[in-house]
Amino acid sequence: MELQNTVKEALNALYHHPDDAVRMQADRWLQDFQRTIDAWQVADNLLHDASSNQETLIFCSQTLRSKVQRDFEELPSEAFRPLRDSLNTLLKTFHKGPPKVRTQISLAVAALAVHVPADDWGDGGIINWLRDEMNSHPEFIPSFLELLRVLPEEEFNYKIAARPDRRRQFEKELASAIDTALSILTACLNINELKEQVLEAFASWLRLRHRIPASTLSSHPLVLAALSSLNSEILSEASVNVISELIHYTAARNSGGVSSELALIQVIVPQVMSLKPQLRDPSKDEEDIKAIARLFSDMGDAYVELIATGSDESMLIVHALLEVASHPEFDIASMTFNFWHNLQMILTERESYLACGNETSIEAEKTRRLQVFRSSYESLVSLVTFRVQYPPDYFDISMEDQRDFKQTRYAVADVLIDAALILGGEPTLKILYMKLVEAIGHCGKDQNSDWRPAEAALYCIKAISDYVSDIEAEVMPQIMSLLPKLPNQPQLLQTVCLTIGAYSKWLDAASNGFSYLPTLIDILVRGMSMCEDSAAAAALAFRHICNDCKKKLCGSLDGLFQIYQTAVIGEGPFKVSAEDSLHLVEALSMVITELSSEHAKKALEAVCLPSVAPLQEMINQGPLVLGQKNARELTVHFDRLANIFRYVNHPEAVADAIQRLWPIFKAIFDVRAWDMRTMESLCRACKNAVRTSKRLMGVTIGAMLEEIQGLYGQHHQPCFLYLSSEVIKIFGSDPSCANYLKVLIESLFSHTACLLTKIQDFTSRPDIADDCFLLASRCIRYCPQLFFPSTVFPSLVDCAMIGITVQHREACNSILNFVSDIFDLANSTNGESCLSIRDSVIIPRGPTITRILVACLTGALPSSRLETVTYALLALTRAYGLKALEWAKECVSLIPSTAVTELERTRFLQALSDAASGANMNGLVVPIDEISEVCRRNRTVQEIVQGALRPLDLNIVTVS
Repeated sequence: MELQNTVKEALNALYHHPDDAVRMQADRWLQDFQRTIDAWQVADNLLHDASSNQETLIFCSQTLRSKVQRDFEELPSEAFRPLRDSLNTLLKTFHKGPPKVRTQISLAVAALAVHVPADDWGDGGIINWLRDEMNSHPEFIPSFLELLRVLPEEEFNYKIAARPDRRRQFEKELASAIDTALSILTACLNINELKEQVLEAFASWLRLRHRIPASTLSSHPLVLAALSSLNSEILSEASVNVISELIHYTAARNSGGVSSELALIQVIVPQVMSLKPQLRDPSKDEEDIKAIARLFSDMGDAYVELIATGSDESMLIVHALLEVASHPEFDIASMTFNFWHNLQMILTERESYLACGNETSIEAEKTRRLQVFRSSYESLVSLVTFRVQYPPDYFDISMEDQRDFKQTRYAVADVLIDAALILGGEPTLKILYMKLVEAIGHCGKDQNSDWRPAEAALYCIKAISDYVSDIEAEVMPQIMSLLPKLPNQPQLLQTVCLTIGAYSKWLDAASNGFSYLPTLIDILVRGMSMCEDSAAAAALAFRHICNDCKKKLCGSLDGLFQIYQTAVIGEGPFKVSAEDSLHLVEALSMVITELSSEHAKKALEAVCLPSVAPLQEMINQGPLVLGQKNARELTVHFDRLANIFRYVNHPEAVADAIQRLWPIFKAIFDVRAWDMRTMESLCRACKNAVRTSKRLMGVTIGAMLEEIQGLYGQHHQPCFLYLSSEVIKIFGSDPSCANYLKVLIESLFSHTACLLTKIQDFTSRPDIADDCFLLASRCIRYCPQLFFPSTVFPSLVDCAMIGITVQHREACNSILNFVSDIFDLANSTNGESCLSIRDSVIIPRGPTITRILVACLTGALPSSRLETVTYALLALTRAYGLKALEWAKECVSLIPSTAVTELERTRFLQALSDAASGANMNGLVVPIDEISEVCRRNRTVQEIVQGALRPLDLNIVTVS
């Protein structure tokens, strides 16, 4: 009684106390209470207490439901029947509400049925028991109907802590009871006020996709009741749900094909087709239209393969779907978009026609079908283009509505691509060009004219750019001629710039494409001066043009350089942000790549100068001033240099530049090694220089490695590790660099191992762990001959064993991948020569590593890491065979039988045994996933398993 009163007081505080701190304290107490074993009795008592208020009833029904779902194993076996009877009484008590409480009780009974086999339930299992209860107590049928509805849904509820075997058994129990369930629902159809509830329950059972014969369903009273409701004045949501489920049921892959469901399809399709006139009926409300549109979309999605044959009957559905696509409400029209995409995939993929026989027949049938659907996709293009038009009040609507509008544009662009794949890029372009001409006819030169239709047409033209031939000569020249004549409006100018960028390949390849470039570059310059959005679009377009037309633009370098300098120095009228200016850096770098080696060196020097000069100036002001600069003042220049070194593909020129710039880089390394942001940006520039120059870097690489090796010991910047990764990738196999690299990796790894001595270190410095083990994996791939014999290899394995359970995703994955790379060493170049060294380190630690991996599998890491952990465990088993099996047996034997049964243990070990024998890994995942699921099925079990395996203690506890 005392605990019951405390629960009531806590609930009262949670809902009514004015102090936030008190409410939070009450919430925490209630959450802790729900995990106790006393929660069973207290929740049950309060639900049976007539004086309990609604807040108490809702909390206690949720508590009881979650206890049955997650903690059923807390109860002794003899508690099942009293619990079932109590829940049954509560179902009857709340048959008239509150609805939330009744639903929670129904879910609790359904969860109980998932846990308890039909034989133990008695009365022939839950469905027969339910039928008997309904017959004995017809006044409580609404409650029992709700239970009948949620039962099939709970089959897929993984919050219920049932073992996989029991879940599969429950699925079979439901399948065998489906006739009884449908007969109960059929009997309840006679009660008119329950019809909606009956149909909702029927829809729920149909979702199971169990094989009820289609011939039975085609004349089943429940199906006929749902179909008859389609013709009623008020369209029933439950009926629509039933018809929708029936449509998907007839198209289910395991149903024996559409032909076996023909009887049911012939009942459904005409009834749904009869709704088509209602799509344009002004008296219908939007929810009804949405429901009808949903049925047509479901038919399209389910029968798309049949529709793709282009028969007269299927074209009726296509025309109805075009009707839906024409609806002014985007939410309704967009229901069809998935269908148009799937239809396009079937019509264009060769696999769809293999049954036709030889190549000639395949091509003939493909041509016929594309011709059949041509007019439908032409109509679709016309129907969707207006949807991308900016609304008149765009700048007054909320940010969320603006985001929704952008999503609409992306969705329409996808539909236009589907149409271009069916019609061809050029025919689609012609349709859109006509819309552009029409829009420009209504669009004057001044800024106040209606620019929106022209912008919409251009947006659509941009969307299909990848599907228009690079040498299209009829429409593209006319479009390019129209662009300079459009009004100078910011959104329109932004789309004009993006369109220019999208057709950069056409400008390069078309016979007269180059003649448009001066005018178009003038437009881009205008875009850079208009506003930030148009400047961003213009910078991106500039990059595309320089990338695709770089050979033709080599002679215009002075003009391009002037634009670049104005944007980068930021003294002119341009509104290009520092981030967007990187597009211009890349643009000019790509053009420089096309120059001869001698010219490239001079151009590279010139393009670096706007970044180098300010850096030199800061250095000249002395170390004190340099150390006090805001990181952004330096990183903006290093980010540009990083892009120059990445995109100027002249290894010798870049090597020469980095050698000249090294004193500047070193000065900043020396003064600001403490500053993570500056170091990351500077290391990225160095990494790109290394990647481009490769072995031409000569002495600079030695100086660079010496610098970061010395600074890492003092400042532990993770970016020093990822710069070293790039060096290892390029120089790892070069014998002349072996001594350098050996000293480097021993220094970096020994420092890191000292930093990461306990799991808390990994949690507080995950970036160090991530980059350290990425570097270690690189060493395994590119220089195993240096890495494995080094003194740091054993300590790095120990370090990995300590940190493998870190919760940080990237750090954890890097450690797991490093461990897997060690086990897969035989697959790497030169790896075999190091196997004996590897084994001398791994075998003594094998039992501990296995136990840590099994602990990760069974709950020490989130289930999202399961795939990576499984791979590591199977790689270990493949590498060490019978030894690994012994290690696995030893550690799973530690898990108590209350958590894992002997059968589950055996299946898991058999999967590992199969892996050791060389079986395909894909077939071994299920039993491994299942032991993971079993050990995570609730908090108590997970704590038992982790308490037995104790992965975090293993670095101090020896496992024999």
